[in-house]
Amino acid sequence: MRKIITAVAASLGLAFAGTAMAQPAWKPTKPVEFVAASGPGGGTDTFARTVQAIIQKYDLVPTAVTVSNKGGGSGAEGFVYTRMAERDPHKLIFGTNNAWLLPLVAKVAWKYTDLTPVAAMAFDEFLLWVKADSPYETAADYMKAMRAAPPGEFRMGGAQSKDTDQTLVRMIEKATGVRWTYIPYRSGGEAGVQLAGGHIQSNVNNPSESIGGWRGGQVRPLCVFAPQRLPAGPRVTETMGWGDLPTCQEQGIPIAEYRMPRTIFLPGNVPPGAQAFWSEVFRKVSETPEWKEFIERTSQTARFVPAAELSAMMEREEKSSRELFREEGWLVN
Repeated sequence: MRKIITAVAASLGLAFAGTAMAQPAWKPTKPVEFVAASGPGGGTDTFARTVQAIIQKYDLVPTAVTVSNKGGGSGAEGFVYTRMAERDPHKLIFGTNNAWLLPLVAKVAWKYTDLTPVAAMAFDEFLLWVKADSPYETAADYMKAMRAAPPGEFRMGGAQSKDTDQTLVRMIEKATGVRWTYIPYRSGGEAGVQLAGGHIQSNVNNPSESIGGWRGGQVRPLCVFAPQRLPAGPRVTETMGWGDLPTCQEQGIPIAEYRMPRTIFLPGNVPPGAQAFWSEVFRKVSETPEWKEFIERTSQTARFVPAAELSAMMEREEKSSRELFREEGWLVN
């Protein structure tokens, strides 16, 4: 009898195991919404719509994919919307590091642990820019002039306050002992216009925000906040391209790296398999020629970061930023 019971139990175990193995992997069963944490035409909106177009072209998702914009409150609207969609793997939020940094400086109704990380797909570099006819030929020249001037005499522009641009400015000040008067604008594009007009002495725009001004002879970059020089590529001006720029560390600014990731999250508590499904979809997107063209056109750095690595990066950056924000008096959470 014991042998019979054992045999029956074993056969049932194999049957259950076979059933579990036969269960199909998760995939969308209804239309999917990509939520861009920015207004129409912004960098995050362009990111989401480029991914959407590639998915549709290569039929990577079995259902329709639409893009909606929820950019209010520096993207807070989109993240709150996604948090409220808990358990729904058909909604994904496209953002930046505002996913984990904004809750530190603003009273918002989410924290980054409420979301399910999926991937980062690219990084926006940050550069130190001056007006084209500025007397400072290098970042070292500019910092030397800063140290000789009274604190706050030089004006630095950036997109928003207590956001990525101002955070970098405060990091430079802390590392070098200089001090700017920081002028927040509505966008990096506006900061670029103000620099071209001579209303500020510098800004820390991304390449895509000032490439037109560089080509047009209105502004020029002094250095890039990257661990190594950018890859050689097509020239932006008659004589220079991104790969010709020194790193800011080479110029005596001891900040090895400062980049803004392009990130994607699901709501919290999604079904098993959804995170893996979407991560694989976005990995496939990152390998297409259309994605490579988008990266080159927007002067970003391509780098696919899977969920586990993104989680570790978020935890690391949240901790270091929390310390800086506390020193600056920005911390609210």
